[in-house]
Amino acid sequence: MTPATGLAHPHLFVETALTILYEGDIPVGVQVEWIYDDFFSLLLTSDLGIDLDGDLALSAEEEAVLDAAVTAWPEGFAGDLEVRQNGELVPLGDKTDHTMSYEAGIVRETHVRPLPQLNDPNITLQAFDPFYYIAYDLTQPVQIIGRTDCDVAVFPADLDAARALVADLLDGLAPEDVGPDEPFPEVGSEFADKVSVTCG
Repeated sequence: MTPATGLAHPHLFVETALTILYEGDIPVGVQVEWIYDDFFSLLLTSDLGIDLDGDLALSAEEEAVLDAAVTAWPEGFAGDLEVRQNGELVPLGDKTDHTMSYEAGIVRETHVRPLPQLNDPNITLQAFDPFYYIAYDLTQPVQIIGRTDCDVAVFPADLDAARALVADLLDGLAPEDVGPDEPFPEVGSEFADKVSVTCG
């Protein structure tokens, strides 16, 4: 991706993998893996002043700088993951088991979002940035750990309908025509695939 393509919505792209963690019959957490695209990774390392020689390898000191920047989420950042049960939004616990790696110029970030004690094994999930600044693409099958009787269905976003909604809200502008400093409506969920997990 070239910098020019980063000027429209979405600005950044992250490959996303989700793993649902079960203990007994109940989901207790969601493991999230983010793989930043090459442009996002380059922006991050450039902003931090690391890998300036462009050899796509970090010293121990540079790894520590990147790890601190990636694992310390900005204040107010909710993690861009939504979990629902029976239609109701499930509050997520603070992230745990957060790790970062940098290989061949690509940043990978993995963490777990704990779920409160639920009374039903079935949940739905969406990974999205409300303002669609970042596009989270579910590029790998959703995994289940702790149960073997769960079915996973992925319902792709209706992108035509999502774009039409944005155009309606922005007086005819398409998402790709909205600049980085222009306001964007909270329609990220409309661009996100929905994952449904049904067990038993």
